[in-house]
Amino acid sequence: MTSRSNIVVRAERDVAYDSPDHIMPWGTRADSSKNQRFNNKLYHLFPKRERIIRILDIGCAGGGFVKNCLDDGCFAVGLEGSDYSKKMRRAEWATIPDYLFTCDITAPFEIFENGTTMQFDVVTAWEVMEHIKTEDLPTLISNVKRHLKQSGLWIMSVSPNEEVINRVTLHQTVQDKGWWIEMFQKHNLTHLPKFDRYFNTQYVRGPKYNAPGSFHLILNMDTTKAPPVPEQGLGVSAWMYDRWLGSRYQKLLRRLVVGE
Repeated sequence: MTSRSNIVVRAERDVAYDSPDHIMPWGTRADSSKNQRFNNKLYHLFPKRERIIRILDIGCAGGGFVKNCLDDGCFAVGLEGSDYSKKMRRAEWATIPDYLFTCDITAPFEIFENGTTMQFDVVTAWEVMEHIKTEDLPTLISNVKRHLKQSGLWIMSVSPNEEVINRVTLHQTVQDKGWWIEMFQKHNLTHLPKFDRYFNTQYVRGPKYNAPGSFHLILNMDTTKAPPVPEQGLGVSAWMYDRWLGSRYQKLLRRLVVGE
C-alpha cells in the first residue's frame, strides 16, 4: 500500500456540524467494522484485475473497511461526517490518514484525483442512510451518483429501527425496506435482489454483524451494465458456510474454543 496524497475532497461543509452523530458521537467513536468474507465476494464481481477496483465508503467511522480494502490491493476512500475519530486519531485514522476525510455528505462534495473527478466501482454505506434527514436524501443521492460508475454498485445496510441515545434521536429517517426501494427508484437507482442472494448474509454490517434488524440494498443506475453474479461461490457448501459464519452458533463456539 502506498500513499495517495493526490486525493482531494472539496466539500461545501467539511463536517456535519448539525448532525446528531456529530453533536453526540456514538457509532463514530466506536465502530471500525470489516468482514473479509464480504470483501472476497465483492472482488469476485470484478474478476478482471487489469485495473484496480475503486471503492468509496461513506460514513466510514474508524475506517476499518477502507483499510481492509487497501490491504487487499484495492483503491479505497472513506468519508465521515464527524471529526471525532480524526481528532482522536482513532482506529485507522492513525494509519491511513491520506485515504480518510471528513465531509458532510448531505451537502455538495466532490472527490478529485490529479484534478479529475473520481468515479468508483462500488460505494458502500454501512448503517448510514437512516441517520440522514429525509429532506437531505436527494442531495446525498446526487453526490453518490456523481461518483458512481454506470456499471457500479451502491451497497448498503439500513436500520428500520428507532435509535435514541442519551435523549438524542440518532436515526432521522426510519422506514421499511419497501419505502427505501421505492424512494431510490424515483432517483433511477434500482435494487438488485440477486446480489443480496449472492452475498448471502455476508456484509460489513447487518443482523449478524452488530446491526440487529437491518436489511441490505444493492443499487445500480443501469442494470444492463451491472456486473454479472459469478457462478463461483453459489454452491451448497459455500451457501452453508455463509450461513454459519457470523451466526450465533459460530460465535458461541468461538467463545468456547478461543475465549473471544
